[in-house]
Amino acid sequence: MKRMTFFLPIAIIVIAALMSSIFIVDEREKALVLQFGQIKRVKEEPGLAFKIPLIQEVVTYDDRILALDTDTIEVTPSDDRRLVVDAFARYRISDVVRFRQAVGVGGLPAAETRLSSILNAQIREVLGADQVTSDTILSEDRRVLMNRIRDQSRAQARALGLDVVDVRLKQTNLPQQNLNATFERMRAEREREAADEIARGNEAAQRVRAQADRTVVELVSQANREAEIVRGEADAERNGIYAEAFGADEDFFEFYRSLSAYESSLKGENSSMVIAPDSEFFDFFAGSDGRGRTAE
Repeated sequence: MKRMTFFLPIAIIVIAALMSSIFIVDEREKALVLQFGQIKRVKEEPGLAFKIPLIQEVVTYDDRILALDTDTIEVTPSDDRRLVVDAFARYRISDVVRFRQAVGVGGLPAAETRLSSILNAQIREVLGADQVTSDTILSEDRRVLMNRIRDQSRAQARALGLDVVDVRLKQTNLPQQNLNATFERMRAEREREAADEIARGNEAAQRVRAQADRTVVELVSQANREAEIVRGEADAERNGIYAEAFGADEDFFEFYRSLSAYESSLKGENSSMVIAPDSEFFDFFAGSDGRGRTAE
């Protein structure tokens, strides 16, 4: 019984030491075995591995492709037209030993800070190079520029144990003050084009209106001319009828014309007419004694 009491703590210590000496490397990770801060072994294959308990420790790093968004910076291409650039990168830890030596205990945050500085420097260098204009950066040709930024950043990132897989420009815009000035120029250009269109429209409307007015004048003149012809023909026909009636019965025609004159002159309106009683106007009003009567 005493022997069991003696060996039980020893067994527990042995099992604990054995358990603490075992570690598992995930397939998405790489591991470093450190002894008093010094790298003793690299474990890149997934599975079980062993270390010296209490003396050695294990540090794991992500082996997947990681993403990094850079800060927004301003660049000045060769045409002196400033642009605001926002980029992102894809990278992975290619050499965990060099990575540990470069960043120490800072890990990924320290590495991303240094990689971001590298990317920003390369973005300024490539986009600010000779023969690189803002039109080139804003066109489809910027794919070549992005590949150049990637290659130059990759060469410098190897010192950190990193491999830059890809670099892309997310946004490439004008600064706010330049953007406002550009919008104002675009607005002024559109307003000028609108004014030109309005002027051309008014000019076309004037031509159409003048054509319509001329057509109206021509139609009215034509109608008046035709009306005068019809009126003249009617007057001629009327005079012919009068002449024929006069020739058929001269006394009756004279009597009819006198009645028409009486009807036109004696309408009873607010006017007076003073004529001598023996005027020829009253020939048909004369009595049996031959004296005429005054009419008002």
